[in-house]
Amino acid sequence: MKNFDNSKRAFKEAQGYMPGGVNSPVRAFKNVGGDPLFIKQGKGSHIEDIDGNTFIDYVLSWGPLILGHADDEVVSALQAATAKGTSYGAPTELETELAKKIREIVPSVEMMRMVSSGTEATMSAIRLARGYTHRDKIVKFIGNYHGHSDSLLVDAGSGLATFNINTSPGVPKDLAYDTLTVPYNDVDGIKAVFEKNGPEIAAVIVEPIAGNMGVIPGTQEFLDTLRQLTTDAGALLIFDEVMSGFRAAYHAAQSLYHIKPDLTTLGKVVGGGLPVGVFGGRRDIMEHITPDGNVYHAGTLSGNPLAMTGGLSTLNQLNDNLYHNMTAKTTRLVEGIKAAGDAHNVPITVHHVGTMWSYFFNADPVDNFADVQASDVDYFAKFFKQLLQQGIYTAPSQFETNFMSSKHTNKDIDDTIQAFNDAFDALNNG
Repeated sequence: MKNFDNSKRAFKEAQGYMPGGVNSPVRAFKNVGGDPLFIKQGKGSHIEDIDGNTFIDYVLSWGPLILGHADDEVVSALQAATAKGTSYGAPTELETELAKKIREIVPSVEMMRMVSSGTEATMSAIRLARGYTHRDKIVKFIGNYHGHSDSLLVDAGSGLATFNINTSPGVPKDLAYDTLTVPYNDVDGIKAVFEKNGPEIAAVIVEPIAGNMGVIPGTQEFLDTLRQLTTDAGALLIFDEVMSGFRAAYHAAQSLYHIKPDLTTLGKVVGGGLPVGVFGGRRDIMEHITPDGNVYHAGTLSGNPLAMTGGLSTLNQLNDNLYHNMTAKTTRLVEGIKAAGDAHNVPITVHHVGTMWSYFFNADPVDNFADVQASDVDYFAKFFKQLLQQGIYTAPSQFETNFMSSKHTNKDIDDTIQAFNDAFDALNNG
């Protein structure tokens, strides 16, 4: 049995200084019970906690570390950049270099702004959409999480789903009134909303591949419908690819569906493990951002040289062949997990797109948030703890996503599949 005494002590101390002892709620392990691990270090596909336990890591800082922990090239580039200074509050060529690279990989992002988080990116994209269209209403989908800005915390996934919160105290009712929600993948539902509210809708924001209620791909019909409805109504289509960008595919999820959104938000991988977000899209829309236009955006650390360096060093190492290899590894892993569940007569559904994957203890199809809620979260909590004992670190919530990195080896995958089998054995015989 692994010992977690040092993590328990650290967590108890942290609770005296931070709400819940954490700086982001899902880290508190409330969905799975017990105390969170406090991490000492990571390298490649592994992390080590402060008790000296090592784990094969599929959380990967919730997605950014597509090259694994402490990638040699990223670390070297960051060390060199740090020696020159950590922030200037003035333009650098690094910002333009990263912008060029992003547009090269995701051509729909013709012009962009760098920010410091995915939340800031989606918040700014919504403000821009409202300013551009001179409309107030936005449409989002139940279980899609777009950060913790007020307008987007209605029927959100991720941490709100983990804590069974529909919306958050502190969000003004008027903002909630201007946020229309529809079940994910519901074609008839979104058509009805546009039939009633079309001229008032500024934008539809959607995760083309949902990752904040586990991995749930949007259907082609659903996303095609969003593109057509927004175009016809003069509203904007915003693809929130903070998670799926550079994760679902090298050229982002939009390349899989052959859809060009009006605006795209990016984050996670785009910073290589440092705090970065991006919002961008059509040039004619982005030119409404200050100082060219009158939709205000600013940020002291936007375009921070260390963050730009981490992003550049990461994106410069990515290519189609690398994604082919990572996707193949992900496929082999989830097929092994599905086989393990079936062999132990445990109802399990496993989803994956590119390097994103998740598992639901549910025998039925999982296509939206209601389906996720019907999964066996109690069994998930017990299973998560068994995986920890087997040396596997996965997302500590049924409503989150796991990830593959370029550093995960075939042995890592074999060991993980075996760990899933062992965890099923332990629970079946317990």
